[in-house]
Amino acid sequence: MQARKPVGGPARRTRAAGAGLLRGTSGVLTAAAGGLLGVVGFLGTFLRPTSDDWCMAWKTRDMGVLGVTSDFYLTQNGRITNAFLGGVVYSHGMLGPQVLSTVLITALGLGLYLLARETLGALDMRAPTAVLAPAVLVAEALLFLGGTRTYQMLWAPAAISHILPSVLGIWALLAAIRAGRSPGRRPRRAALVGAMVTGFAIGTLSEPFLAVSGLTAATAALLTLPQLPLALRLARTWYPFTWSALYCAGLTVGLAVLYTSPGAAWRRAQRPPREFSARRLARDGVHIWDTVLSQWAYLGAAATGVLLGLALTLIPGRPQPSVTRRGGPPPPAARLLLILPIPVLILSSLAVAHGLRLGYGGNGWTYARTWTSFLIPYLATLTLYGALLGHWAGQRAHTPDKPHLPRAAALLAGTFTLAALAALIPAAQQLTSQTVTRAQRWDAQDTRIRDEITEGAGSVTYEAMPIGSLAEPYFSRHEGKDWVAPCTAKYYRVQQIHKP
Repeated sequence: MQARKPVGGPARRTRAAGAGLLRGTSGVLTAAAGGLLGVVGFLGTFLRPTSDDWCMAWKTRDMGVLGVTSDFYLTQNGRITNAFLGGVVYSHGMLGPQVLSTVLITALGLGLYLLARETLGALDMRAPTAVLAPAVLVAEALLFLGGTRTYQMLWAPAAISHILPSVLGIWALLAAIRAGRSPGRRPRRAALVGAMVTGFAIGTLSEPFLAVSGLTAATAALLTLPQLPLALRLARTWYPFTWSALYCAGLTVGLAVLYTSPGAAWRRAQRPPREFSARRLARDGVHIWDTVLSQWAYLGAAATGVLLGLALTLIPGRPQPSVTRRGGPPPPAARLLLILPIPVLILSSLAVAHGLRLGYGGNGWTYARTWTSFLIPYLATLTLYGALLGHWAGQRAHTPDKPHLPRAAALLAGTFTLAALAALIPAAQQLTSQTVTRAQRWDAQDTRIRDEITEGAGSVTYEAMPIGSLAEPYFSRHEGKDWVAPCTAKYYRVQQIHKP
């Protein structure tokens, strides 16, 4: 009796083997990236006041949420939405800042996952959750641990200003997409109002993300004009254009409110804007991208994108793209969309660099926490390009001369992504050591200070504990420039603090 031959030809068996390897690799990456993000969220519970925390904590406690919002508008910087959300976060002391990182990791990850699924759906594709989820988790792990200021990614003032805006923008876009598919006009009208409100909120929340999202939305508005030639037409109705235009209008109104505020006028008076210089701006941009591109671990986003692209062709039971499909952009528009993220990213980073030079002077480009506004689109773009490469490699499974290419691509991409995640471990270890050690020292000092206050002390000693390149009391030797020490004294409700 002859042995039973396996069902299907060599190409089919190769695809099945590749799909199995893909699922296994994705499971490992999910555990690794999820573990790193779990560490980041857990370390948030060890955050203790430093720099802006001191001022936000006592102002929210003594003035309330609306009071601190008014204070920002009148005396600080005009960012009323930033102040309002900060007041909400600090309304229960340091509890809000300690859980904020976990909330943002969850909200950002879920938003990116849903947005990626919507994008693939527009192309008549559907990636399995087992592969799409690790792509999102890897990008998040790289965002929080791959940069040069890992502690500031946890720090609440930076997270509110530079991570939360991206979360709001992503979820506003998801709401707009859902409304666009809903029957009737009411959901779309609500989404259009939401675009204006979200734009205004972003305009008074974060100038860097205002620049990045404004450039992106303006580009989207131009590309979704129904009057474009048929070969470039991406929208059949005015809804996408109107939503993008109203979002930009909201940004403009918000920026006007911020710029004309007394607080913004006071801030400009402290550091008068310099004359615009294209040469200096280009130099700042080169510095920024030299730092970003030197972080080779970011390429892990492209590698996990390769796995995602392979999944679109190797895992059975998934709809495949067709040249004759009704959805998706026409070929000329598709080629334009493929190239467009690069110039938009470059222009966005230059806009951020220009704002940093205006606000912080010649070394403003070093304020890396603000780069998050374009790093999230950067990582998403790397993932997209990786997915296109993986999709190409997956299609080679149908050619008899290269049957093992998909498996090799999956193994290589998975190994590289795992290496990129492993490169984040030293940063996670250093962040853990610094954060936990400072929390323990800070708690001991806080107990001692409060005991002295209970005994009637009106002046207490405070030992500065710098962390994450952030200001602490006595950070400046120039009298009148140390704004942290007065906030620390008000936090403890004493007349003054002084060095040990």
